[in-house]
This record gives sequence, structure tokens and C-alpha cells, in this order.
Amino acid sequence: MSGVNKVILVGRLGQEPEIRSTAGGQQVCTLNIATSESWTKDGNKEERTEWHRVVLWGRQAELAHKYLRKGRMVYIEGKLQTRSWQDQQGQKRYTTEIVANNMQFLESGSPNANRDHGNDIPPPNEPQGHDSYYSNESPYTPSAPNNSQPFSKNSRPIDDDIPF
Repeated sequence: MSGVNKVILVGRLGQEPEIRSTAGGQQVCTLNIATSESWTKDGNKEERTEWHRVVLWGRQAELAHKYLRKGRMVYIEGKLQTRSWQDQQGQKRYTTEIVANNMQFLESGSPNANRDHGNDIPPPNEPQGHDSYYSNESPYTPSAPNNSQPFSKNSRPIDDDIPF
């Protein structure tokens, strides 16, 4: 049996998206997303914010750079991936990132207007899915499209291999 490596985030961008191109011309965009949780302890409200580095490739990178702005809420699905490199002193460094395979914009509005077109909502003909936007140069290539629909209360999965 294999493991599961899946991350789902809903959070706000802490800074503007950063985009660059690989030597092969592939677009790569990095996002810093904040997620917060709050609770009450001894009558005092406490809050903790976690920061997540998200990497988008191809068309999703272009869309994120074009439409996302600091403070905007976004939904991300992906996987954790750790990579390493050597710094200038020769030390081996590691970072763990979320490589996104699905992104959805959760808000629209004028405060975060698009820098190119004055609006904040992508045109309907620009899909936000992941299947066709990754090239072989990307470190993540989805194995199958995620076309699953939520089950209604009268439907159930067709899978005779379930042991219960």
C-alpha cells in the first residue's frame, strides 16, 4: 500500500506572488500563504498563524501572478515536497514546499484589482485546473485528473474492492 501526500489550504496571501521562468521557459510562481487558528485559553483569546510556501507551475503560475494580490484568500490543493541545495558557504540546505495541482480564487473585489486589466476575476475561459498545464519540466505531474463530483445522499461509489 502506498501513502497519501495531500495538502489542502485556505488562506490569505502575505505578499505579492513572485513569478520567474526556468531555463526551459516554464513559468514558476511562488506564494506565501498564511493560515490562522484562534482559541480561548484562561479567558484570553489567542491566535497562531502558520506560513506556507506554495509553488505553482505553467498556466496556474501565470494565473496566480495575474490575478492574486496580497491579502487575497485562495484555496490550494497539492502535495508536500522537500528539496535541497547548497548555499554559498557549501552548506546543504532544505526547504519543504507545497507543490500545487489545484488553485481556486475565493474572493473578488476592487481592493485587489488586477494590475493589467483593472478587474479581479479571471475570464471564464481561463480554467484553474491542473491537468494540462504541467510540462515534463515540472517537478510535479498529476497522475490522473480530479474530476470527481461530490456524492449526493442517494449515490455511492462503485468500488467492489472495499473490504467492508
